[in-house]
Amino acid sequence: MAARGLHNTTDLIPLLAERDIALSRPQVYRLVNQRPERMSLQVMAALCDIFECTPADLLTTTAADVRTRKTGTASAPNVVQLDRTVRPRRANILDE
Repeated sequence: MAARGLHNTTDLIPLLAERDIALSRPQVYRLVNQRPERMSLQVMAALCDIFECTPADLLTTTAADVRTRKTGTASAPNVVQLDRTVRPRRANILDE
């Protein structure tokens, strides 16, 4: 913000209003000083226009809660190994 000459969070309010984004002072303060959980695309586009940047310049991504994928090749503890030498008997179908 300082690189664009904006030193207070309230300086953003009129710039957002020019782009039809109506946010209160507390909302703008939280947007600047805290990590938002979600943000509308309109606000993101307005911020990119104000700061003349791309969304990649404003966002950082981290992988959270990454789980290992199940491949189906490893034997799980609840899988029973069957005896492969035992084969089923062929069924005889009788006509009545």
